Amino acid sequence: VLQDCGADCAKFQKSELEYKFNKKALERPYTSKHSWGKTYGEHKRHLEFSHDQYRELKKYAEEIGIFFTASGMDEMAVEFLHELDVPFFKVGSGDTNNFPYLEKTAKKGRPMVISSGMQSMKTMHQVYQIVKPINPNFCFLQCTSAYPLQPEDVNLRVISAYQSAFPDIPIGYSGHETGIAISVAAVAMGAKVLERHVTLDKTWKGSDHQASLEPDELAELVKAIRTVEKAMGSPIKQLLPCEMACNEKLGKSVVAKVAIPEGAVLTLDMLTVKVGEPKGFPPESIFDLVGQKVKKSIEEDETITEQIVENHVKKVKC
Repeated sequence: VLQDCGADCAKFQKSELEYKFNKKALERPYTSKHSWGKTYGEHKRHLEFSHDQYRELKKYAEEIGIFFTASGMDEMAVEFLHELDVPFFKVGSGDTNNFPYLEKTAKKGRPMVISSGMQSMKTMHQVYQIVKPINPNFCFLQCTSAYPLQPEDVNLRVISAYQSAFPDIPIGYSGHETGIAISVAAVAMGAKVLERHVTLDKTWKGSDHQASLEPDELAELVKAIRTVEKAMGSPIKQLLPCEMACNEKLGKSVVAKVAIPEGAVLTLDMLTVKVGEPKGFPPESIFDLVGQKVKKSIEEDETITEQIVENHVKKVKC
């Protein structure tokens, strides 16, 4: 499904439950409508894939030509993912302020994608200072840890704040909102990595499903992002080849507002701007023409051309 939709990578979540939770957390009664067991531990054990299943998933991803990785939700999960030889580690928001975990993960030497849900800018500076000296190949994702996420809590402007604060690393976005518009906007703001949850059916049991994209939405999102990537283009503003036809048809020229006798010195009240045939001086040249002498008489409404103006030196646009 992910490959068909055009995604580059499938990311799961890997936990070694006894290392992620203490005993009391695993024994906590779990009576939610989303529960797959009487305790939180039973619920998580029901959902957690085995090491062999992860190996199978990675092999399948390689066969269909996409990357496969996972968020290592504890230090032992990271050990397993390192052994699995994933292309990069994802650090979930819940471990971003887990500094010993960050150090150990960074020392593995693989690229890291670090989400920032629930964190402050102060913490993100600390994360940067811990990871950067050990492993410079990492990025931050703006993220708000709510499922589903309301637009007013997204704070896309944090992407710009991260770009300013950490100019030497890529910045991305991890979204838990519904729909695709906000994620497309994140890419337009310069997000280099985009993470979204994906489901086959939003009505399935589990709180994440309603904050996820179904395959048709994911395909629409990827298509929109590829379009935005093309549209970002160049920061150089200039007349483009594709604009030439419009410029030829509708680009304006300086024309004579009144009849101008031969030898007259041009004043502003003699000139106006219209779509002219033939083309003459562009409108931005009108002030440069003031004070110049004309070599021959010009009829009212006639285009002012270079041949008519004495000693005109054409300015070259740089």
